[in-house]
Amino acid sequence: MKGSDWLQIVLLALVWGLSFFFTEICLRDIGPVTLAAGRVASAALALLALAWLSGCRPPARVADWIALAVMGVINNALPFTLIMWGQTSIDSGLASILNATTPLFTFLLAHLLTADEKMSRRGLAGIGIGFCGAVVLIGPGALGGLGAQSWGQFAVLGAAVCYACAGIFGRRLRHLAPTVSAAGMTAAASLVLLPLAMIFERPWTASPDAATWTALLSLGLVSTAAAYILYFRILASAGATNLLLVTFLIPIAALLLGTMILGEEISLGALLGMVLIFAGLAVIDGRVLKFFGLSRSAKNGSTPAISPRTPE
Repeated sequence: MKGSDWLQIVLLALVWGLSFFFTEICLRDIGPVTLAAGRVASAALALLALAWLSGCRPPARVADWIALAVMGVINNALPFTLIMWGQTSIDSGLASILNATTPLFTFLLAHLLTADEKMSRRGLAGIGIGFCGAVVLIGPGALGGLGAQSWGQFAVLGAAVCYACAGIFGRRLRHLAPTVSAAGMTAAASLVLLPLAMIFERPWTASPDAATWTALLSLGLVSTAAAYILYFRILASAGATNLLLVTFLIPIAALLLGTMILGEEISLGALLGMVLIFAGLAVIDGRVLKFFGLSRSAKNGSTPAISPRTPE
């Protein structure tokens, strides 16, 4: 990769890592469904304006509109709400680590649901290591007595599954311009979430301060709208496999922001879980093994090169 690609990957990791930080600030004054609705609505307005200024045409087929609506639910509305609800009981750093399991679910579901993305033995080993990391993060005692923190952790894992499903389903939208796809998805998610926020959380009763408004707009415009644009630029210049590197960097950015600014503490178990998840991703990616001459992917079959999750 070129130096500019590395710079963009680090920048994207920071932008996505900031989303957990902004969410933590907003949840002090805004409910999770309202926050998710505000995030996708502000992003949709920005992306729709960008699509119009760029001269992009809307999809002509009804099937494309249906697909965009489905993507809006499984890639934006549902995972955003799950993560934000999860962060009402767990810290932003832990949420970012759990969210890093997205590629593990993607590789597993791609193997089960597609005919052309079958997993190698190396990929299976990587998934096993990564899921061991998730178990360490949640803790074996969680299943004995599910409390608010445990449900919050499972909610973020549920969001990771949603992103994995979206990564597979979204392949049918590759013929659309990236700006059109992003604008269509976030607009569809807005149509789903805004009524739900009105019904269940009555957002007009909230009293957000200036910091909350700033974090909310940053969440929508920077960590969603701008992240989509940067994401597709990296995808075009560096490829889907190199985009996997972003997954390693997002929790680091979120952890640093959470500990330095929000005063969050990360446990030894969480760090160990993060190391295991990263080790699993490294095995799947194969570049570390290849560097040490340990990769035998040519014999075992190739690991599916699924693009990592769309922007968090």
